[in-house]
Amino acid sequence: MTVDARADGLPAPGGALNHYVSDAPFDPNIDDSGVGEVAEASQLRLMWWQFRKHRVAVVSLVFLLILYTSTIFVEFLAPYQQDSRHLDDIYEPPQQVHLFHEGAFVGPFVYGRDMTLDMDNLRRVYDEEDARVEKLRFFCHGDPYMFWGQIPASLHLVCPAEGGTFFALGTDRLGRDVLSRMMYGARISLTIGLLGVTMSLVLGIVIGGLAGYHGGWFDAAVQRVTEVLQSIPSIPLWMALAAIIPVTWSPLLVYVGITLILGLLDWTGLARAVRSKLLSLREEDYVLAARLMGAGTTRIIGRHMVPGFMSHLIASATLTIPGMILGETALSFLGIGLRPPITSWGTMLTEARSVNIVAIYPWLIFPVVPVILVVLAFNFLGDGLRDAADPYH
Repeated sequence: MTVDARADGLPAPGGALNHYVSDAPFDPNIDDSGVGEVAEASQLRLMWWQFRKHRVAVVSLVFLLILYTSTIFVEFLAPYQQDSRHLDDIYEPPQQVHLFHEGAFVGPFVYGRDMTLDMDNLRRVYDEEDARVEKLRFFCHGDPYMFWGQIPASLHLVCPAEGGTFFALGTDRLGRDVLSRMMYGARISLTIGLLGVTMSLVLGIVIGGLAGYHGGWFDAAVQRVTEVLQSIPSIPLWMALAAIIPVTWSPLLVYVGITLILGLLDWTGLARAVRSKLLSLREEDYVLAARLMGAGTTRIIGRHMVPGFMSHLIASATLTIPGMILGETALSFLGIGLRPPITSWGTMLTEARSVNIVAIYPWLIFPVVPVILVVLAFNFLGDGLRDAADPYH
């Protein structure tokens, strides 16, 4: 390497770009396509490259994609229909799946059980018989159902043996399969988070964006409203609004009402964050240039200012969804949210409100496991997306 300079000691024209040059001759066979590929890579591709470095976030993304995809085919994946009752199997403990019987490979199967009544403790006792092998069936016909309420079908991924039962997570007080109801409940609990956070994001960006861009009396009014809403405890406010929903409403209207409540009460934090960011961005040169070129308020905020802090919006969205899920679960657990016949993780947990029930039938609290896993997955995913979208990372 040699210094490219003039004889008088001054640097050569071109500045720092021409300061260091190589004495090696130009080789046209050198492959420099990688440099061009990186230079031409889109912002989304660069974000994806950065996101892949966050292993936990990638695993969380795959887990959530599988979970949300399964909600589409829940009727096929569930062993039973959500309201199928088995009166001879009330409060039956979970059945363990086995592969080997007496040293020989049989395949997935469960042992049959006989039920007896314990009159001393007033309980049902299920005794497992090692001689009764009930082999599970796959891609079989079982309980009939209406796929998405439109297409009649009866095909299931897994079914019990003919005349047998398969309760991987036990049954409840009505003899309904807990695993099947958890699968059906995922459709409600997961989608209510997406709908609620979409409404929250729209309200937060629109209201906070207008307050930060225009300022003045509108900004002052928005700040006073957000301060009042944030000063009220969340759970009592949710309970008060949820109690207003008439008991005569259909399950669909109740679902929409709970979604509206969760979305309308969770936009204040995002609106204040958007407002504070736009207060600083509205003085930038590119915003002034867009205004002088005749761009409207909507275009300036949506096309020029909001993309500048997209990383914060992404992190806020992924962290808001678990809050929505927990809000629905809490309202349904307290009995003022979604109501039967709607099945959600919150409505299933209402049966585990008694300490005695939990002590005797602990499998009824299994619906809390997917709630915990989904909340953790969204938190890890939010961290990964925030780091990937952060231009200063």
